[in-house]
Amino acid sequence: MTSTEQTLTPRPGPDHRPASADRRRWFALAIVMTAAFMDLVDVTIVNIAIPSIQREAGASVSQIQWITAGYALAFAAALITGGRLGDIHGRRRVFLIGIGGFTLASALCGFAVNPDMLVASRILQGGMAAMMVPQVLSIVHATFPAHERGKVFGLFGAIVGLGAVSGPLLGALLTEWNLFGLEWRPIFLINLPVGIAAFLLGRRFISESKAPKALKLDLVGVALVSLGLLMLLYPLTRGRELGWPVWGYVCMAGALVVFAALVSYEKRKAARDGSPLIELSLFRVKSFAAGIAVQTVFGVALGIFFLVWTLYMQIGLGWSPLRAGLTGVPFSIAVSVAAGMSVQKLVPRFGRKVLQAGALLMGAGVLLYLWEAHRYGLAIASWQMALPLVVMGAGMGLIVAPLTDAVLSEVPREHAGSASGLINTVQQMGNALGLGLVSVVFFGEIGDRLAPVQVGPAFVHAFQHALWWVVGIMGAIFLLMSALPERPAQHAEDVAAEPATPAGDREPEPELVP
Repeated sequence: MTSTEQTLTPRPGPDHRPASADRRRWFALAIVMTAAFMDLVDVTIVNIAIPSIQREAGASVSQIQWITAGYALAFAAALITGGRLGDIHGRRRVFLIGIGGFTLASALCGFAVNPDMLVASRILQGGMAAMMVPQVLSIVHATFPAHERGKVFGLFGAIVGLGAVSGPLLGALLTEWNLFGLEWRPIFLINLPVGIAAFLLGRRFISESKAPKALKLDLVGVALVSLGLLMLLYPLTRGRELGWPVWGYVCMAGALVVFAALVSYEKRKAARDGSPLIELSLFRVKSFAAGIAVQTVFGVALGIFFLVWTLYMQIGLGWSPLRAGLTGVPFSIAVSVAAGMSVQKLVPRFGRKVLQAGALLMGAGVLLYLWEAHRYGLAIASWQMALPLVVMGAGMGLIVAPLTDAVLSEVPREHAGSASGLINTVQQMGNALGLGLVSVVFFGEIGDRLAPVQVGPAFVHAFQHALWWVVGIMGAIFLLMSALPERPAQHAEDVAAEPATPAGDREPEPELVP
């Protein structure tokens, strides 16, 4: 904020808006949050059903990884493009295309006739989610003033926790009930009524917004991003199954060359016509650059933990999906409660220390889980997991909501789509990388041919090995957080009403289209 801006008359707050406009934006918020909830539930619901899909659909280990990693890979590869398309063609329009396509892809997943079709449908579903999800944060960023975004991101954090609670439980119940003899398929088909309702209501209540200047889609940038991610993640996911061939290492090294070429090309593109796919100038904003690094590494930790945890409980310990889902409830509740408290109460007072405390708390929870898994082995009970899961969940909640707030707080509104696309991209890229690493940190510790009596001990050992990786990653996240600003700029703005500026000095607002 400039000194000129600080001396000007405050802008009328939200109380001066017409009541109908105020209601409309809160309806729009509810709709986009529903879409975010669908995406979150879809990830967690699939995790809990993975062993059932493996057993009943005859999916191989590689196909199981691709059911989750394929979604994350398509999501990551298309997210930046999705954010840019929203900037160019209108966030409402692209959001509706995304949610419509996501619903259709969910139907294809539900009616998949074999594992290959399920993998392909999941990749399509991830691509459609990439059209839908970036618009959520963009619409929030364009619709709500800075002093209200803390409250909105607090709600977003609570939605994350609610999705984490609902997904495993819903997935467990739908799998156990075997509705109409459809086995695991209802976990995807349940998206149909929700998606249709969100599409119809979104057409009515979400206002259109675009970037203030005409932009073009950077097709070369899209191709380079997609190629680089595929070259990195495909050999990582398939490497163990194929015996770690030389071409896999060459491919992963080549991905770094592709990413370097992407950065060089995007610099030239920005200088030539001002419409790059990745707005590299965003990385000059310290809070954004540091937050992006944290998001990436955090995504790796989550990608490893959640898949390994599901396999450990259902295959290693032999628990039913319902028992596994119920075991995760304390974790999910802790995430939801801590996420709401962190943005509303803790971050305005303690700033960056809240996120660092979250990293330490989550790491401590993982260490506690390690100790209990080692002590009790195959005899461990759900109630004995409750304490480490609550500690881990509280730590995650302290990170997830304020981190988004910190990353976006100093981003110019005209780059909201690019920024939110990058935030989601790097987290999903980290998530896909973590899922790919499961081949190394988990399946790499399990023999290829195990007698039935060896399965449980092998999975317990592999789970403990994977948790050590998560502990190390949380330590890295704690160190990276020291580069975040002491206190997000948004909260400084919250002390007083957001100031109005003359047209010549004001930051460009997104173009609102009736």
